[in-house]
Amino acid sequence: MIEQNKKYKIALIGFRLSAGGSDRVMARLSVFFEKNQIEVHNIIVMDEVSYPFAGKLVNLGKYKNQSNGGLNRIKRMRVLKHYLRQEKFDFIIDFRFRIKPLQELLLAKWIYNAPTIFTVHSYLIDHYMPNASWLTRLMYSNAYANVAVTQQIQQRFEKQHGLSNGVTIYNPIDVDEIKAKKDDAIALEYPFIIAIGQFENPIKQFDLLIEQYGKTNLPQQNIHLVIVGSGEERKLLSVIYQNQLSEKVHLLGYQENPFKYLSKAKFLVLSSQNEGLPNVILEAMACETPVVAFDCPSGPSEILKGQNGILVENQNWAALGNAMNKMCEDEDFYAACKQHTLESCTPFLLENIGQQWLNLMAINTPAHE
Repeated sequence: MIEQNKKYKIALIGFRLSAGGSDRVMARLSVFFEKNQIEVHNIIVMDEVSYPFAGKLVNLGKYKNQSNGGLNRIKRMRVLKHYLRQEKFDFIIDFRFRIKPLQELLLAKWIYNAPTIFTVHSYLIDHYMPNASWLTRLMYSNAYANVAVTQQIQQRFEKQHGLSNGVTIYNPIDVDEIKAKKDDAIALEYPFIIAIGQFENPIKQFDLLIEQYGKTNLPQQNIHLVIVGSGEERKLLSVIYQNQLSEKVHLLGYQENPFKYLSKAKFLVLSSQNEGLPNVILEAMACETPVVAFDCPSGPSEILKGQNGILVENQNWAALGNAMNKMCEDEDFYAACKQHTLESCTPFLLENIGQQWLNLMAINTPAHE
């Protein structure tokens, strides 16, 4: 345990502070740690910042050249190594996805020089740990902790790789931030449901969601589908056109303030193949917006408990369509779900999750007033 009454110093290392769910978690925790009188250094790999954060920013993306070749990567690693040794952190928390085993082995064994916590934000654990269990154990068995964002993820990497230092800490939600932004005006003048996420890869399955939406009663009831997120739009536009839904389905692109749309949607629909702990479900509940979601691995089953939305059999598209119809047509059920959304956020509040992080690191700080 670190001695009491000292100024703690933590390095948060992330891919960027923009767009991604793990990036938002890092940003929110930086705010919590600073409020609790911890010195925070946010170290990012990409020169992308849009989320509000607290503490010092160390932008390794500024050292990246166009080629991003081996020599340039080595240069950035040396800059990082020097910085970590210069600052002498009490803890390092790594929020990045980690898909280059040699690079990650060097980081874990050569560059990180303080008790290190590695986070795993997806059920696809090979984005964070090598498939070779001997290599994963070499890299992570002596870490201070490996933090999973759901119990399912922790159970998976412990079983697959034989790790014994796993801990589950859910993603935090900053209700005050969301309350400050959710009432901003939007230009949409029709009732709508909403889906949110990047569609650079097919995991969100927005193409299949559009097709299923077209089979529900919602288009006839003039309840539109709005999709917020970035990615290649051509495929989705083709699906919209083929299903004659051009007037009902709207691609809004990336939005710095998605909460103003979430709060005005009738409900959120999550149609993913897999997740980590989907922040968007927590954010919907903070906006008092019910949720319809596949029971995909992992996350939705640890958030939705029957009172704040509908958990649908995983990848059962007909059942998803029926749940969407129920949310729009069963007014009493919808009202009951909406009533319980905000209270469902309590276990995920930033103050509660932040305290779990402090407990993990055995850090005692004055309570933030």
